[in-house]
Amino acid sequence: MSAEVAVRGALVAALRGDAALMAGLNGLFDGAPGRASAPYGVVGDCIALDWGAKDLDGRELVVTVSLFDAGEAPARLAGLLARVDAVLRGLGLAGGWRVVGARLVRSRVARTGARDGWQALVDYRVRVVGV
Repeated sequence: MSAEVAVRGALVAALRGDAALMAGLNGLFDGAPGRASAPYGVVGDCIALDWGAKDLDGRELVVTVSLFDAGEAPARLAGLLARVDAVLRGLGLAGGWRVVGARLVRSRVARTGARDGWQALVDYRVRVVGV
């Protein structure tokens, strides 16, 4: 299985399995939902680069997770982002790939343009090797 599909699937399952995160969300979606009510989360793009060596199959993935909230202030997003960070850093095996590192690349919290509310967007670099 490709690293992108395996890690993305493991990440979605791990996020959905985190009781503290899911207590703060109405849902967590693999890709943009057709309909959702805030607060909710979305696992978005997953971009892969080669990160292998001579005898080692490896990938460096950049995975985007977005959180949406309809509150007056983005304060509730801070706790949810902390849970996303903890889940990502705790990933282990994923469909024939072993996660050897997960680091925050960038994050952004901004008002949404389409409706009143907030969006937090985080990109993580996840490095994996084939097992």
